[in-house]
Amino acid sequence: MTHPRWTRHPPRVVLNGTTLTVGGLITLVDGAAVPEVAPEARERAVRSFRAGRRLAAAGRLYGRGTGVGAHRAVSVDADDERAHGLRVLRSHAGGAGALLPARQVRAMLAVRANQLLAGGSGIHPGFIDALTEALRLGVHPAVNEYGAVGTGDLTALAQTGLTLLGERPWADSELGGRMGPVGPVGLSGSTGSAGLGTAAAPAPPEAAAAPEVRDSGVGADVAAVLDGIPARTGTPPLGAPARTSLPAPVTLRPGDALALLSSNALALGQASLGLHEVDRLLRATHAVAALALAAVSGSAEAYAAPVHALRPYPGAVRAAGEVRRLLGWLPDRPENSGRRIQDPYGFRAFPQVHGCALDAVERLCEVVEVEINCPSENPLLALDGTAAYHHGGFFAAPLGHALETVNLTLLQTAQLSAARLTALGDPALTGLPAFLAAGPASSSGTMILEYTAHSALAELRSCAAPASVGHAVLSRGLEEAASFAGQAARQTLRAAEAYRTVLACELVSAVRALRMHAVPPQIAVFTVADEALPDGTDDRPLTGDVTAAAELLRLLAQF
Repeated sequence: MTHPRWTRHPPRVVLNGTTLTVGGLITLVDGAAVPEVAPEARERAVRSFRAGRRLAAAGRLYGRGTGVGAHRAVSVDADDERAHGLRVLRSHAGGAGALLPARQVRAMLAVRANQLLAGGSGIHPGFIDALTEALRLGVHPAVNEYGAVGTGDLTALAQTGLTLLGERPWADSELGGRMGPVGPVGLSGSTGSAGLGTAAAPAPPEAAAAPEVRDSGVGADVAAVLDGIPARTGTPPLGAPARTSLPAPVTLRPGDALALLSSNALALGQASLGLHEVDRLLRATHAVAALALAAVSGSAEAYAAPVHALRPYPGAVRAAGEVRRLLGWLPDRPENSGRRIQDPYGFRAFPQVHGCALDAVERLCEVVEVEINCPSENPLLALDGTAAYHHGGFFAAPLGHALETVNLTLLQTAQLSAARLTALGDPALTGLPAFLAAGPASSSGTMILEYTAHSALAELRSCAAPASVGHAVLSRGLEEAASFAGQAARQTLRAAEAYRTVLACELVSAVRALRMHAVPPQIAVFTVADEALPDGTDDRPLTGDVTAAAELLRLLAQF
């Protein structure tokens, strides 16, 4: 994916297995930067690969000399290990349902590359090179929605693995996620059929073309291939043209298949996208709630700093402070006591309710950034080759619970938004015509927006049902629990879309109400919203108004 404004110096996001942020991940996903592999991180991956070979030679490891899942005790002959790995990828590439959007798949690629750079998987570094090359070139594998239960994104990563090998076609991210072959198909570069069952057989390792050797930064005389590992330390020099339109097919080695699959990279990528959007909407909510509060001449007392200093929850303190800032209120001496002794909950309890959503997003960000910067593979290999640990780090309970908290708290703050929307249509609270209508008394004004908002609110309510209450017993009873973190991540993505609609309905009504005031407030956020949204109070379709308001939320989040 080539950004149109790039010339010779595209921005870079460094992947080193330890410091990737959600913001950096989103930048990669959107093609606003290219990945750069830190040399020390790739060297760590090289050490992990060698450690895996030593440990496997010393004794059987899960997935190296054994089957997987319920076949964990079934031995695999040494001369069959390569073919066994390919069978694992093919048999696990059984995802179903809709093909995922390009952004979600690109997020998965970036997460998996960074996790592998953390060391501990034992995978051949050529997989890392191919993952980052796919991000740079703007291509991605076709991945189906269903196939994981929060204990590893097995089907998605198996589909990815077969694509990296050349057995499945790549798709072009610049086509908006429309899927279709964009290059040759077949294992190890052969031109076989696109059908998974009819792909060419894997080429023997000695017949596969060696990956390109690039300067490691220590001199061309030592840029040699050792143990089949190219001394490649990152992306090409700034401004260098793409070497090819597709990543070079990777050669599968013993242990690579399970090492690639042992991750929740797709769920983490989806969680990152959901987190990014929810965070932006929650920031925009401060502006929308402030406009609604001004429209009903609400009291500043519920937002006073002394109130929140006594119960110093970070989110509530922040929410109250943001509304005060946007409305120009002093923190400790409320100048405006409002037209009522106290306001309805939608206004009075906003800091407490919205603050919980802000705190939940902070917790989710903490969890995601731990998970995308650590090895999750089972078994986990010590870099010095002295130990391997069979563990349950792939069980994504922390991620699932953090996502569910976001979904629940987002529902609560959305319910307050819908309550404020109702209040804006009440003459007793605004002193304005019912539903902010003009013309004949029977005019409906913004009445229908309540229905639209509550329709979206119903979707939010559905998304707030915890996915973790589900249960699964799989693989002949060996895996008798599941986190369903991927389902929770998809709920977050859907909840964000629904919340955007609820908030947009409130914004349309708040701006219309303030326009009807004799003296609209002289605050920057109203000035921007007033200029951006359609005017007029006649009865007309409001779909365009809501659409414009939904787009405006991106800007309001920056105030």
